[in-house]
Amino acid sequence: MKIERVRRGIETERRRDGETERRGGTLRRAPYQLLPAWPVALASLLHSVSPSLLLSLSLSLFFALASPAMAQDDRAPSAAADDAQAAADLELVSAVERVVSRAIARAERSVVSVARRKRMPSSQFLADTHPGMGRGIGGQSELNYAPSEFSTGVVIDAAGLVLTNSHVLGEDPNENDYFITTIERKTFEMKVKASDATSDLAVLEMFSPNLRRPGDFVPIEFGDAAKLKKGQIVIALGNPYGIARDGQASASWGIVANLSRKAPAANEDELQKTLHEFGTLIQTDARLNLGTSGGALINVRGEMVGLTTSLAAVAGFEQAAGYAVPVDKAFRRIIQVLKEGREVEYGMLGITLPTTLPRDRTGSEAHGVVITDVIAGGPAWKAKLRQDDVITHVDGKPIYDFDGLRLQVSKFPPETPVKLTVLRQSTSFERLVVLGKLPLSLPQTVTEKPAAWRGVAIDYRRPTTRLVGPFLVPNVDELTAPCVAVREIEEGSPAWKAGLRRGTLITHVGTVPVEKPSDFYKAVASQTAEVKLRLLGPDGGKSTVTVPAE
Repeated sequence: MKIERVRRGIETERRRDGETERRGGTLRRAPYQLLPAWPVALASLLHSVSPSLLLSLSLSLFFALASPAMAQDDRAPSAAADDAQAAADLELVSAVERVVSRAIARAERSVVSVARRKRMPSSQFLADTHPGMGRGIGGQSELNYAPSEFSTGVVIDAAGLVLTNSHVLGEDPNENDYFITTIERKTFEMKVKASDATSDLAVLEMFSPNLRRPGDFVPIEFGDAAKLKKGQIVIALGNPYGIARDGQASASWGIVANLSRKAPAANEDELQKTLHEFGTLIQTDARLNLGTSGGALINVRGEMVGLTTSLAAVAGFEQAAGYAVPVDKAFRRIIQVLKEGREVEYGMLGITLPTTLPRDRTGSEAHGVVITDVIAGGPAWKAKLRQDDVITHVDGKPIYDFDGLRLQVSKFPPETPVKLTVLRQSTSFERLVVLGKLPLSLPQTVTEKPAAWRGVAIDYRRPTTRLVGPFLVPNVDELTAPCVAVREIEEGSPAWKAGLRRGTLITHVGTVPVEKPSDFYKAVASQTAEVKLRLLGPDGGKSTVTVPAE
């Protein structure tokens, strides 16, 4: 009955609407005129429906009416948001691309290709010389003398100095010619200014400096590898497989994967190891193939933070990682010495020690290395270090093992005062040690040797011991008297006639004691007449010789 009343109410309302339309002369019914009657009818209907059924009907009606509108509203903002996000993502990628491209453009003019050619006989050289252009790289009539090895170099001085790895020079630099090609495709013959196999660094200089023009050599800007962190973006510029031999450096990029990594070991003899086998290298996932040795590893500002090396590829680790020598304080010191054509020298303590620290000595959290012996007369002996002392820090840097101590001490040149933190019977104290010179057996090339005095060149004393890195393992009682040693002697010179020979130990010039080369050269600098030298024999015996004037 209630439903019938609602139906009759609706029909009555329709008749009223029809009358309204006829009076207005229109066939259309105004929608707003229907609304006042619907609430009454709907209220009558819903009044008879149970509350639960009413709620269900209300929700169904709401979602049926609202869903299409809501779906339409959602689709439009979602599509717009997707478009906006895509644009933002593209802009972000473009920004990264711009940063990388700018960094490459800033640094690539300083990266050159390096070619090594077996030195030809003099007759062949004369046939292939280009008048006015120095010795050329092309025009070889014999294939044996064509460039066969290619690598990379980095310009470090506008005067024409190029940095590369020592190992790219070959076993004997005197048997090879070297050429570099710049980004402008200009080729210059180079020669070795200085090289140091211990750091695996070398500096080349122009064979004919008069051929250099302004702008030919653009030095790269150094960054600071000490500030690098894992995950930072780096870019490698080099000459992989010799494909960039036209001077157009190839680029690859990645991140800093790790720091202070060890190069693959090539020799068990401590004196035959490079510094990098003790843990100096930057590890990157940027691909470093054969030929990239001597290239630049740069940051996003275009600053060089490492010198790339493909030694890992040579050792069979090419797929695993790329390595670079870090541009840090020690690197800069070595580069400055090589630029001057001089010998690179490394510090030494003069101690022996095991490779590990027993855990029960100082606790599981302790670190350091134990001194098993102190070499009499050495730097540690002079600083009053003792057997069983534990070195925990070098200049504030923690020491965990033999390699760490070897590396930290070698970063300093001889005569450098270095602060050691030492643990002795549970008591920690600091001790200043003036480093000696580490004797090395790896090859070096120098063009600026210390000036000889009356035919003799002087160096630090080399103890008569078996050597392990900077830590000397004695097989005889070491001499404790301060002295210097004859490094080179010219046959027939005044010093030779006086009886000096290579390895002779000198304790005094006249009455002045000499403990290091600088002491000796200072003492003889003003001498014009004959000079008396006090000598120390291998058995501790003392003698005096007179070196005549020249």
